[in-house]
Amino acid sequence: MELNENARIDTSQVEDRRGSGGGGGLGGGIPIPTGKGGLVGLVVAVLVALVGGGFGINAATGGGGGQGDNAAIEQKCAANDALEQLDCRNALYVNSIQAYWQGALPQHFGQPYQQVDTVLFRSAVNSGCGQADSGVGPFYCPADRHVYIDLSFYDVLAQQLGASGEFAQPYVLAHEYGHHVQTLLGTEAQMRRQQQRDPGNTNRLSVMLELQADCYAGAWAKNATGTADAGGQKIFKSISQTDIREGLDTAAAIGDDTIQKKSGGQVNESQFTHGTSQQRQQWFGRGYETGDPKSCDTFNGAV
Repeated sequence: MELNENARIDTSQVEDRRGSGGGGGLGGGIPIPTGKGGLVGLVVAVLVALVGGGFGINAATGGGGGQGDNAAIEQKCAANDALEQLDCRNALYVNSIQAYWQGALPQHFGQPYQQVDTVLFRSAVNSGCGQADSGVGPFYCPADRHVYIDLSFYDVLAQQLGASGEFAQPYVLAHEYGHHVQTLLGTEAQMRRQQQRDPGNTNRLSVMLELQADCYAGAWAKNATGTADAGGQKIFKSISQTDIREGLDTAAAIGDDTIQKKSGGQVNESQFTHGTSQQRQQWFGRGYETGDPKSCDTFNGAV
């Protein structure tokens, strides 16, 4: 994966709250869930929230905005070494993902795309879906239509879950923006209504939603080298098959069955919320192979 050093990083698409304190600390946010295998903490929390769903949070109410201060990141990302900075690279990934959907949503679904910010936070954050700790992993909140991420999550992804490739980062963000697309298309709301009508299939419906977001991430990956900044500069010079393999490896590392095994428990399909490693790889691969988000109908296809 090679980013274009001449591409302009649009930091207006991120909101930097890392200096605002977030509020609450680990004692005041969403509780860290406990796996049946007895492991408590980030790795098990990922089973519920990773990579986006964050839907344990989405059911919460209350919370609030908090204000970001982009002065520091604006200055950093205008410097010559911007692409060496983790936050600047992630801002550029966000730029690419949103540039893709700006064209793809009207092209494939006949609807305009609405840009939303990615909120960078540290330790804890207030969102429209309630207060969350970094332990829940990255998430998208339909209530305020923001993506939230503590960038230290990538260390957890690499060190505890074995997904150390750099392409894991844009994959995570592309998955979260897949949830935003689902909100714009009404898919998320329709799925919630179906869960209420058919509570016995709550987890199965959640899996379908998550796998579709994986597929949308794959569709972006296929088209990422065609995305450009506001001035027409390509954002990516190249994305290699090695990068795609890193995306597939990440999908495998965060499958429900793999996480359950890592937590020391037995694989329990009734507790799946995001799909197995094989399913996540399959649907990311489907999106990448076709490059067509309309091929991502997990609700009417076999998952």
